Amino acid sequence: MQNQEVYDSVVAKFEKVFGAKPAVVAYAPGRIEVLGNHTDYNEGFVFSAAIDKGTFFAVSPAEDDKVTLVANDLDASYETTLAAVAKVESGATWANYPLGTFNWLLDGEPAKAGKGFKAVFGGNIPLGAGLSSSAALEMATALALAKVYGIEKDKTTLAKIGQKAEHTFAGCPCGLLDQASSMYGKAGALVKSDFRSNCFETVSMGPAVAFMMVKSNAKHALVDGAYASRRQACEDAAKHFAKVLRKPVTHLRDVTMAEWVLYKGGLDETQAKRAVHPIGEDERVLQGAALLEKGDLKAFGALMFDSHESSRNWFENSCAELDTIVDAAKSIPEVYGARLSGGGFGGSCCLLVDPTAADKIAAEITAQYKAVYGDEPTCSLIKPSDGAHLV
Repeated sequence: MQNQEVYDSVVAKFEKVFGAKPAVVAYAPGRIEVLGNHTDYNEGFVFSAAIDKGTFFAVSPAEDDKVTLVANDLDASYETTLAAVAKVESGATWANYPLGTFNWLLDGEPAKAGKGFKAVFGGNIPLGAGLSSSAALEMATALALAKVYGIEKDKTTLAKIGQKAEHTFAGCPCGLLDQASSMYGKAGALVKSDFRSNCFETVSMGPAVAFMMVKSNAKHALVDGAYASRRQACEDAAKHFAKVLRKPVTHLRDVTMAEWVLYKGGLDETQAKRAVHPIGEDERVLQGAALLEKGDLKAFGALMFDSHESSRNWFENSCAELDTIVDAAKSIPEVYGARLSGGGFGGSCCLLVDPTAADKIAAEITAQYKAVYGDEPTCSLIKPSDGAHLV
């Protein structure tokens, strides 16, 4: 089993705390975003992959209406009752991810579950690295609790439940990318998502490549309003294009780069800069799909470099540390492409690499980063892996 040590640790903790083995264990991976940045809530296209690190959620039904959550990695616990399930405002705010998922799995009426549950969860996704540890926890929670309570829902519905938990309990207005990537991942493949139709397909990458995640030491944080302000700018821009273009426009998905050039005049400078990023990203994802069909990984990688420049210059969701990593990657022949991953503002960069040169790539990037910042980034080779499942 992948991540056997993490599984063993979570199950052992469950037995220690609750005196018996868990009835159900579910696993969900984190994700890397490969191309298509901030396009999900603009109803656009994204390439992502489930990664080979994730979260286990071990659970058994309770005999009463009590809900008990134990975070193995934090060595912390939280208790409530079915009738009192609500957003945790202070203290154990980590509980909001599983609590919110449980709440919406039961359609906002957790009391109708009848009996509570006791659970332990833990994982090995580096926190604050932009690898979506929160979505992995939500999807593992959703799969495990759906099994415990006999609830049957398809993968996309479970992904939307996790997203709603993130919006309402965690307070982050994320798109559906993270949860869908965790659910639909497949070994050796990218997940191509169309967020208009919520259609998810896998596209093979071939065995000769891998990704390297380079985690900067710039803390990744999205709930501070930077994400929300950019989303608002995209929505405002879509309204502008709906007025000036002679075709239906509901989201930036409906606007081409040529139309942006011709009709951006009615936007203020910031709105125009924010809008061009997802418009360009959609076009890059569609180009990338055609390149992968031909097996042209170097041209696909060039699109990743272009994507990062767009983040740096237009969307302004990069930072100096991420730019240093990408600039270093450009000087290494065995790196085909590189860009920030996830929401940005810190976290990690995603590099498309020749895995046989992994040690060399890590050493060169570490040296260049250390020369600027005095500390070292964390480099790890990532293999696209299978999505969430019951263990």
